[in-house]
Amino acid sequence: MEFHIELTELALEMIGAIKDRREQQGIIHRIQKLKREPLQQGKPLTGDLKGLYSVRAVGQRYRVVYQVKSEKIIVVVVGVGRRKEGDKKDVYTLLKKLLERPDG
Repeated sequence: MEFHIELTELALEMIGAIKDRREQQGIIHRIQKLKREPLQQGKPLTGDLKGLYSVRAVGQRYRVVYQVKSEKIIVVVVGVGRRKEGDKKDVYTLLKKLLERPDG
C-alpha cells in the first residue's frame, strides 16, 4: 500500500528556504520514499514532538519531520531542517516553538 504525501505550509517554506538546489532535491527525493512503509523508516520522536517521526535526509545533515495518518493512508510532512543540537536553529527546537503557537 502506498501512502499519499502532504506537505504543510511550514514544511514548504522550510524547503524553499534551503539555498542549495541539490540539497532541496535530495530532501524531496527522501520525502517521496516515505510513500512506502513510513513507520519503519523514521524514528518516533518524544516529548513535545511525540506523535511525530523523523528521518534523515541529504546524508546526515537534515531531518524530515512527519506524521503518519494510517487510517487515511497519508504522510503529513510537518517540517524540514538541519539538525544542530543545542542551536536555536535546530529543526526540533524550531518545530517545538512553532507548534506551541496558538496558530501553529
